Order: sequence, then structure tokens, then C-alpha cells
Amino acid sequence: MEIINEIKFTMPALSVNEAAARAVVSSFLIQADPTVEELSDIRTAVSEAVTNAVVHGYRNSKGKVELTVKLLGKREIYIRIKDKGCGISDVKQAMEPLFTTAPEEERSGLGFSVMESFMDVLRVKSIVGKGTTVVMRKRLSSHEN
Repeated sequence: MEIINEIKFTMPALSVNEAAARAVVSSFLIQADPTVEELSDIRTAVSEAVTNAVVHGYRNSKGKVELTVKLLGKREIYIRIKDKGCGISDVKQAMEPLFTTAPEEERSGLGFSVMESFMDVLRVKSIVGKGTTVVMRKRLSSHEN
């Protein structure tokens, strides 16, 4: 599919950078003129993916999170969040609602469910010891008068 525009953003895996990731995505997607609801959904999905990378991918270690956003033809948005953290041993289990590897945290284990509910496509690939890549896609509504 035709790439109209794209941006890559790499940030340290720090919780404070979740807001930066949302801001970058919002600023970039303004050119596509999404609805307020679409933008909110995308921001939330990105926040969940970055949070997973920071909280679960790197645990108590340092690393980077790479965010790629592409504006494709036919008003489709492609988002990839990639880390080189600990990886997920069982992606299917990790995507189950309420499953968490950090029960001591305040997290509810709904990150993937939230991403899935707000996006049209969610794919998660992970290799233990190498990291996780989350790819999300969403087609924006058309602006018919």
C-alpha cells in the first residue's frame, strides 16, 4: 500500500515518555484529519503499547522503545511499537483479558484488549530475550459532506 507520509521516533523506555508518544502520534496524524474519537482511540492504543514495552518489556532494565507511524493510502494508519526487552513467551496467553505478568503492579492486564478494541488490526510478535513488536492498523472514516 502507498505510504503517504511516515515518522519514526525512538525514546528511552520511561513511563514519562508514554505522554510523549501520544503527543507525537497526535501531532503527526492531524494531517489526516481524524475525528476526535478516532484520535482518542489511537492515542489510547499507543499509550497501552508503550506502557507494555516500558513496564513488561524492560522490567527493571533500561532500553528504548521505537515508534513508527505511517499514513497510508485510503486513510489507513499503520503504527508499530517495538522494544528489545525480555519478550513474551506466550503471546496468545498474554493477549487474554486480565492476564498479567506483573500482578503486583496497578495494571489490570487489559492492555492488548484495549488496543484490539480501538484498532482494526492488532498483531503481536515476540521472541524471548529479543523483544516485542506490536503492529496496529486503523482505517479512518471518510469525510463525506
